Amino acid sequence: MRSFAFHRPDSLHEVSALLSAVTDSMPLAGGMTLLPTIKQRLASPAALIDLSKIPQLSGISASDEILTIGAMTRHVDVAESELVRGKIPLLAHLAAGIGDPAVRNRGTIGGSVANNDPSADYPAAVLALDASVVTDRREIAADAFFRGLFETALEPGEIITSLRFPIPSAGGYAKFKSPASRYAVVGVCVAKRGGKVRVAVTGAGPGVFRVASMEAALEASFTPSAVAAIKVPSKNLTSDIHADSEYRAHLVTVMAKKAVAAALLNL
Repeated sequence: MRSFAFHRPDSLHEVSALLSAVTDSMPLAGGMTLLPTIKQRLASPAALIDLSKIPQLSGISASDEILTIGAMTRHVDVAESELVRGKIPLLAHLAAGIGDPAVRNRGTIGGSVANNDPSADYPAAVLALDASVVTDRREIAADAFFRGLFETALEPGEIITSLRFPIPSAGGYAKFKSPASRYAVVGVCVAKRGGKVRVAVTGAGPGVFRVASMEAALEASFTPSAVAAIKVPSKNLTSDIHADSEYRAHLVTVMAKKAVAAALLNL
C-alpha cells in the first residue's frame, strides 16, 4: 500500500481547506469501501481527510414533514433510532439489513450515498423517498444526484453533510440479498406521499433507477397485486455470478410486491 498523509479536522471549514490544498486527497467516512479499495491498489490518495470528529455531520432530527440524518450517522444508529422507526420505518429496516454488525457499526449513510455502489441499499431509499442530498455547497435533489455506476453529481472536494427525507404516508423496502455480502442482488423501495408513489430499484442494473409503470399502477391502487403483472425489461440489467439479467428482472417484480406489502404493514 502506498503511504499517505492522514488528517482529522474538527470543522467543515478545515475539511474544505485540506481538500483544496492537498492534491489527490480524499474524504474518509466509515471507510467500508475506500480502505479496501486502497489496499487493493485501486486508489492511491495522497491524503485521507477523516470526517469522524466533525459534530455537525452526525445525528438525527425531524420536523413534521422532514427527517434529517447527518452524513456521518452510522447504519446501526439509523437502524436503532426510535425517531427513524417512528417517522420512516423503512429506513430503519433497510439500515438493519446492511452488511454485518462490523459494517453497520462503522459504515455511514453519507459514505454509502456518495459511493453510489450499484448494489447498495441507501440509494434506493434516497430516490424513492425523493430525498435531498445536502452538501457543504448546495442541496441536490435525488433525481439529479445519482448518475450511474459509482457516479454522482458531487463535484471534486464536495462532501455530503446530511440527507433530508420527506416523511411518506407509507413506504417499504424489500431485497433479495447476496448470502455472503448481504448486498442487494435486487432491492426495491416503494414510497407513497400524498397521491404520488415512487418506486426505486437497486442491485438490478449499473445504477439505481425508478420504474414509472409501477409508480402509475400503485397510484391507481396501492396494493401488491397492482405491480404483480408488471415486468421490467432485462436488456440493460446486470448479469453476473449472482444472477443473470432475466432473473433480476423477475426479482424486481417480486421485491416490488414485497415492498408494497411491507408499506401496508407500516400504515
